[in-house]
Amino acid sequence: MSAVRRGSVERGAVVPGGVGRPVSGLSRAFRLQLERDGILKGGERLVVAVSGGVDSLVLLHLLRFAPGLPQFRLHAAHFDHAMRPGSCQDALWVRGLCRAWDIPCTQGRATSPPASEAAAREARYRFLWEVMEAEGGDWLLTGHQADDQAETVLFRVLRGTGLRGLAGIPLQGEGRLYRPLLPFFRRDVAAYARRVGLRPREDPTNRDLSISRNYLRHSLLPQVEAKVAPGARRALVRLAQLARANEEGWRSLLPRLMEGVVEARDGDAWAVKRSALLGCHPEVQARILREWLGRHGIRLGGRGTRVLLEFTRVGASGSRLPLPGGWCFRRDFDAFTLERGENAGAASPLTIGEPRSGGGEVVLGGKKWWVVWGGQEPEGARWVFRAPESALAFPLQLRSWSPGDRILLPYGSKKVKKLLAEARIPRPARSQVPLLFDARGRLLWVAGLAVSVAAAEGLERLFFVGVRDA
Repeated sequence: MSAVRRGSVERGAVVPGGVGRPVSGLSRAFRLQLERDGILKGGERLVVAVSGGVDSLVLLHLLRFAPGLPQFRLHAAHFDHAMRPGSCQDALWVRGLCRAWDIPCTQGRATSPPASEAAAREARYRFLWEVMEAEGGDWLLTGHQADDQAETVLFRVLRGTGLRGLAGIPLQGEGRLYRPLLPFFRRDVAAYARRVGLRPREDPTNRDLSISRNYLRHSLLPQVEAKVAPGARRALVRLAQLARANEEGWRSLLPRLMEGVVEARDGDAWAVKRSALLGCHPEVQARILREWLGRHGIRLGGRGTRVLLEFTRVGASGSRLPLPGGWCFRRDFDAFTLERGENAGAASPLTIGEPRSGGGEVVLGGKKWWVVWGGQEPEGARWVFRAPESALAFPLQLRSWSPGDRILLPYGSKKVKKLLAEARIPRPARSQVPLLFDARGRLLWVAGLAVSVAAAEGLERLFFVGVRDA
């Protein structure tokens, strides 16, 4: 579940007469960039992440006031990480600004401060996607700009990223995420803010050099530009563009490269032909295998890819290589196939035939659970599902998630895959999470994460299902 407290949506009524309407500079360049990107056509409902800092503030102002833009339905979203004293004042400031600009605003606050910058980012995006679903947003927009891109690429270079990592921040991310300010540098954004009289909020933690990104931004990059390469930021952005173009080129070639290497078998099964694979350059082998595995939700890092390539060369017929998510990569003579691991992928769903009390064992993703059910709340359960008996269509079934599974929540339908990812459940453990379905095929419960609104219909006596370690 999300670790946020959601604020109400507020709507203003007056746009201040003193708001500037520039006709050149960043305003014009921004309009031309939107036209080149071709992502927004006009009329879309845009959820804009607004921290109160200069980047997000300028983005919101451009979308609201820049002349010549199509009309959008804007909705601001502000998340308070609660990581420093006074952060709630930023939330009040953003709320007042949105009221003055006549833009609806949803606010959230972490119930406890995140332990790291990475955790803060996860909590923020979880909140933003919740706002997207609740408001029926078409696109989520963030204020990332070119300096953010340069810092990201440099950070990844220093950590030894692969070529894919050099592509940096994409203009269009997964899940209808769009970053329209990415082509513009911070100085241009700041100049626009000064020209139209915007006074952004300053986060004092942005000057804390113990934070890696702040050190890159305020110390390392300025020194590099002063003493080594005056155009370092632009060079890093250019490197990201070249790397992304390289990746796009590979993606365009992969379908042709996979012909004769990946072949259909019985039913929906596919196999990799060993002799055809080993006839390719090692880098092509790696690309083909990562693409094929990615279609099954399996992601490999650099080390995992090297181990896999070595197995394709020396693995004997009949041998298996364990992969993330309970999968195994198996060689049978001249073919490689994917199968669920003998232990990690073992599954034995459980059926609850009628609303009588009972108990039984279920095996999901190789993990054994003991399940009890009936009209009394079970003791010692790790998770407990409770719902009016009249809302349930028996028989019920406990099983692992499958692609396409969705659960109906108060703000709409949500993919279980996304729910598990947002909860930071490791891929190998996701198949071990119990899901409860009824006879109508409705997903009622994702253990420990969510209960469907369909399980709240009715006023009769409650029915309980408890799950604990076997």
